Amino acid sequence: MTVRVDPTNSDQLTAWDGDQGAFWADHADRFDEGAAGYHQRLLDAAGVDPSDRVLDVGCGTGKSTRDAARRAAHALGVDLSSRMIEEARRRAERDGITNVSFEQADAQVHPFPEAAFDLVISRHGVMFFGDPDKAFANIATALRPGGRMVLLTWQPLARNEFASTFRALFAAGKPVPEPPPTGAHPFSLSDPDRVRALLTGAGMTDVELEAVSEPVWLGHDVEDALAFITARQASQLAELDEEAKARVVEAARVDIARHVGEHGVRYQSAAWVVHATKA
Repeated sequence: MTVRVDPTNSDQLTAWDGDQGAFWADHADRFDEGAAGYHQRLLDAAGVDPSDRVLDVGCGTGKSTRDAARRAAHALGVDLSSRMIEEARRRAERDGITNVSFEQADAQVHPFPEAAFDLVISRHGVMFFGDPDKAFANIATALRPGGRMVLLTWQPLARNEFASTFRALFAAGKPVPEPPPTGAHPFSLSDPDRVRALLTGAGMTDVELEAVSEPVWLGHDVEDALAFITARQASQLAELDEEAKARVVEAARVDIARHVGEHGVRYQSAAWVVHATKA
């Protein structure tokens, strides 16, 4: 299948429809468990109505889409990753959910029907657009007047221990630059002023950001979490010699051991729940 992709998102297509998307599809349950606290926050904030037509942007393997569909008239999930879309469809069929559909699409340019949806949601899926102004304008056209948008985006890196810790450890002593204020990366929508400007520019009103904090679950125990983290950081590890690699892995093991509790390995994190209404 050929996906229509904005040129600014070509790198994202390569990543998400390649190894990165495959990794997320293969570890879907772990990623869903890791974000479980935020998942419920999103559903509560969305307040899905039985008559709602829901669009889930950056749906991944579709848990948020399926759970929205259980409460809605219909839910559509879109994502750049063909592997994750395939997995989302498989899980919907497994669960017997018939009022849900999934499509591999670039939400920045996909020709959504105008005013076709009552609610747009996204669980950490809207931070990766090459041209966010264009993306949010396109997504907003899919909302009916008075329709709502409820998004989860990360707060700044410094407030997200689960990311900042391993970002530093796997740099193996090299300087770790702060994420740029713009660009396609997990923290690109961490600045509330930028979020308000983007959504207002797209025709949304009443833009509000609610600060929330939940632990991110990384594994059942030290070795389980370490195996997951080292697999996720495999490309960084591959750049190190054997001595440096062993040193980094051991440092990660020690840090993970400090975060083991009754519910497994958990690191602190912080996000925004973003609310907005279509004018």
